[in-house]
Amino acid sequence: MCNISYEKAAESLFGNVISTYTRAQAIEDGVLIDPGSMAREAGFKWPVALTADAWAECVVWADDDSRQQVHQDQSGRLWDVLYMASHAIRTSKDSGDRILFQLYRVPRDGQSMEAELITLRLIVGPGDSGEPVITILLPHED
Repeated sequence: MCNISYEKAAESLFGNVISTYTRAQAIEDGVLIDPGSMAREAGFKWPVALTADAWAECVVWADDDSRQQVHQDQSGRLWDVLYMASHAIRTSKDSGDRILFQLYRVPRDGQSMEAELITLRLIVGPGDSGEPVITILLPHED
């Protein structure tokens, strides 16, 4: 039996770690956004975060947007994203770690009145301590 740790083996193969960037740091920096308790309400058992771009594209909505476009609110838009992501997980026939899902949302452009279909991607991966976490992002994001 080998007494060398996984970290030591990885270090001997790849060299010293130069830098790390944790999920917690990404949330603190605003690169990822934690939707809070609403994720649990939507059925998620693992921590969920949205990328800042997915949040800006599908969730952000201010009172000015309601005055210029159609009345909505940010919590309702967040619920739509989380509910559709949860629904995609429950109904998926695939067993992989990535799912594409779609939802209708009104673009935040100062003029649109009709909802448009948008595709998002959901990835299950390891968190900072190896625990399963979910990230919701735009299809072109990594």
